[in-house]
Amino acid sequence: MDKVNLKDKLALFSDLWSPKIVGQVGDMHLKLGKIKGEFEWHSHENEDELFYVVQGRMILRFRDKDVVLEPGEFITVPKGVEHMPVAEVETHLLMIEPVGTVNTGDNEGSSRTVEPEWI
Repeated sequence: MDKVNLKDKLALFSDLWSPKIVGQVGDMHLKLGKIKGEFEWHSHENEDELFYVVQGRMILRFRDKDVVLEPGEFITVPKGVEHMPVAEVETHLLMIEPVGTVNTGDNEGSSRTVEPEWI
């Protein structure tokens, strides 16, 4: 059992839109990510997701509204809800998702789909 320092882990990578696994609690992965720009609209049929902003500012777009997240704030996206993350500046996130969650959800296999790696 070792502690994890989020700033230290975030310093290990610079690639955007490529989540890294930093821990596991039961059947949930704790992932770090760096984002900038727009992602793609997607949903996760069977998985809820939590987005926590560590640094920067994220807009989470839904079909009916936008939610702005500042450092220290989080939002949970229920399964099946279509959403699109957007960041005008480089933003660092902690995400909590079930093991096996594909970053592009129902768009699995798109050019933005990546397999997360442990760091």
